[in-house]
This record gives sequence, C-alpha cells and structure tokens, in this order.
Amino acid sequence: MAHQDKGKYFEKHPKDSIIDEGVKEEILAEVQNVNIACKKAEEIAGKKGVTIGDVGKAIDILNINIVECQLGLFGYGEKKKIVQPAKEVTPELKIKIERALQEGTLPCAVAWKIAAQLNIPRMKVCAACEALKIKVKPCQLGAF
Repeated sequence: MAHQDKGKYFEKHPKDSIIDEGVKEEILAEVQNVNIACKKAEEIAGKKGVTIGDVGKAIDILNINIVECQLGLFGYGEKKKIVQPAKEVTPELKIKIERALQEGTLPCAVAWKIAAQLNIPRMKVCAACEALKIKVKPCQLGAF
C-alpha cells in the first residue's frame, strides 16, 4: 500500500477478517510507535508457525506500519529506502534473479530464497535488482 494509505491498511482485507489471537499478541508485544520491523514480523511467523503473509495480514488489520524492510526498500524514516544499486552484479546472481522473474518483477520471497541459496545478505540481492533496474514486489508482508 502506498504512503497515502497509511492508517487504512485494514481496508485491503474483508471487514470480517479474523486474525489468530496468539499472532496478534506477539505483534502487539513488538510494536513501537505504531511500527513493527520486518525482521520482527518474520520472527513472529516462525515462532507461531504461520506464514509471513499471515503475519502481514494481521499487521494490516491492526493498522500497524511495517518498517525496516530487510531488503532496504522502505521504512527507514525520511530516506524511506536505503538500498543502493550494486556497483557490480556477479553473473551467478544475475542469472538467478533473471530466471526467477515473475511478470518482470522479483517477488520479495524469491529474493530471500536467492539470498539463502547464495549465502549472501538479502539486501545484496535487492541491490543487484536496483542495478539491473528490476522491481522487487510484491512484499510478502503485503507492504507494497
């Protein structure tokens, strides 16, 4: 959702949407100033045995902002995005990214998988995408 939708994230979901109480409690325990870090959302998903998408939906319904994207794409104050284009992209990384494209973009979840496969930081995959002029979306939390 775009910046102008801030505070209306719940509108992405049906009015009768239900969220797991345990997930809700974990989220609320991690919220600071109506914000939750992407990393904390990932940790909650693992701890509660649900998908990161389920946690993202709960975050939306609770009208909480997701900050500090692990790919560096959003949630970093005035700068918003901190990832910078890579100065160079290894052939192996470029091939993995290009083979994984879906309708010309690289899904966030796939970027994470590529990082794990190559044992590199997630933001390095996103930096390569920036250099290659490839958008990373959708966010697995539903943030954009």
